[in-house]
Amino acid sequence: MGSVLRYLVVTWVNGAMGAPAFPYGTLAVNAIGCLVIGLVVGLWDAHHALTREAQAFLIVGVLGGFTTFSAFGIETVRLLRDGAYVAGFANVFLQLAIGLSAVAVGLRIGQAFRPDV
Repeated sequence: MGSVLRYLVVTWVNGAMGAPAFPYGTLAVNAIGCLVIGLVVGLWDAHHALTREAQAFLIVGVLGGFTTFSAFGIETVRLLRDGAYVAGFANVFLQLAIGLSAVAVGLRIGQAFRPDV
């Protein structure tokens, strides 16, 4: 499921951006995946709102297929190999900054969520 969703999101984002040289689609799926993993863990930490099995299914199964470190790696290496140093290093910075920020935001949302309301 996650891999199919990744394909659809990457295809849509890159199409919307006009087939860019920068890997916006991969950045988008990794940012979304980081936000969702933060949300899932935040819900568990604060409220035990998900069973361990549901948490594993979402994190390992769905998000493991949805996010992609390998695509991030090859896209970055290709940018650097092709001399697009600014884009390559921007990709590394953006993946880390946006990804870590998205996890933090997801955690906060998950912890603030009130399932009893």
